Amino acid sequence: MSGRKSVKLAVVAAGALSLAACSGGTPHLKAVAPPPAASSAGEAEAIATLLDQGQEGAARKRLKALLKRDPMNPSARLLNDSLDRDPKELLGPDSYPYVTRPGDTIVGLAQRFLGNRLKAYQLGRYNGLKAPVVLTPGQVLRIPGEAPRPEPVRRPDPVRATPAPAKPKPAAARPAAPAPAKPVANPVAARAARTAGLAALNQGNVQRAVGLLRRAAALDPGNALIARDLARAQRIAATVKARQ
Repeated sequence: MSGRKSVKLAVVAAGALSLAACSGGTPHLKAVAPPPAASSAGEAEAIATLLDQGQEGAARKRLKALLKRDPMNPSARLLNDSLDRDPKELLGPDSYPYVTRPGDTIVGLAQRFLGNRLKAYQLGRYNGLKAPVVLTPGQVLRIPGEAPRPEPVRRPDPVRATPAPAKPKPAAARPAAPAPAKPVANPVAARAARTAGLAALNQGNVQRAVGLLRRAAALDPGNALIARDLARAQRIAATVKARQ
């Protein structure tokens, strides 16, 4: 009889443990929140692209949401300063001139000289340019900071023997200089130059507007709209010159 009682007690104890486990003895697992749809870094890049395109209202709306979600995000704070603070206060009063080259963009120059492409909007405002910024070769910009030092000229070693000067060769007839090549038609670049020229004209920069519209006319010679805008800009430039 004692053996049977022991078996019954063991079965009852096992059932009690099973009921305890089912009744909530084991803690519930907490649900893990899904990851955000887009990272803060990617959102900052998207906001910077909107600013570069001149869509300030849309950029402010998305920037406000990003700062609400991630108030200490350095990229978001940088873009917020780019919109609301004085660019000379952000980048410093000292600057040096830079002459733009073919292929230069305001974003590329910000990455090259300021170390951060997100500062392109600051660099544009620093130079009084309104987005979207279209740069033309030969345009002079102010770059914040100190101009890079030129590399020192290497002098020849005086210890080494100086080679004997070579005998001068008889001067050959110089070939005639080739005629300057005509600019290749590029309607897309012409439209961009015309847009920038009209923006400069609206801002009162008549000489810059004339230069940009001349470039647009050279890139798309048969465009009547560009020819009309160029003629109007030249008339305004002549009027301004006569009044001076």
